[in-house]
Amino acid sequence: MRAMEDEAQRRVLGRFFKTAPGKYGEGDRFLGLRVPQTRGIVKECRLDVPFGEIEALLRSPWHEARLAGFLLLVEEMKDATPRRGEQPVSRAARRGEIARFYLAHARYANNWDLVDLSCYKVLGPWLSLPCADGGMPERGVLDALAGSDNLWEQRIAIVTTMAFVKAGCFADTLRISDKLLGHPHDLIHKAVGWMLREVGKRDIDTLRGYLEANVGRMHRTTLRYAIERMSADERGYFMRR
Repeated sequence: MRAMEDEAQRRVLGRFFKTAPGKYGEGDRFLGLRVPQTRGIVKECRLDVPFGEIEALLRSPWHEARLAGFLLLVEEMKDATPRRGEQPVSRAARRGEIARFYLAHARYANNWDLVDLSCYKVLGPWLSLPCADGGMPERGVLDALAGSDNLWEQRIAIVTTMAFVKAGCFADTLRISDKLLGHPHDLIHKAVGWMLREVGKRDIDTLRGYLEANVGRMHRTTLRYAIERMSADERGYFMRR
């Protein structure tokens, strides 16, 4: 990765990910790799990198190295997810190991792309499939993340629910949204609105009901994201509310 450094792209990424003093990405450092380049490296070494090496990547000062570490965990979770015809408990112990490792290092996902490209693909399968004993993992871990004092863990809590929304289950998204509606940060406003919009893409009545009950305490950015796919008349109605 160091051999692929690109100074011009480094400057572009520094601006895009808000690394200036006082911004959410303050102090983050970039090699200047594009995401497809990082994905290409991950593809070459997937499933062949032990946790100790992944931890070194996650602790790296370089943004792209941390991204590589999280994408390697995505690949590990894919490999630990049952194939068609396998029992749901297949490789459950491995899924738990990967998820616990991810949670222990969650704060290294310290920019929105690191969160969004990994959390629901790692934690989602773990929380959606049974443990080795047949019981289900406790989804209260998302509530704990939402109640964290760390912005990135809070974003992980809401974006992870994408996995459940894709499966047609909306309760976790609505519950975590409730916990984060009053959050002061724009990155949480956008994430909550995004997940609510995803709910609406699959069940517009569920989204309408949630908005009717909560629009008065919702940040305008959250609302704008949530209603993006509605008709102009309906968007206008909720914005007036």
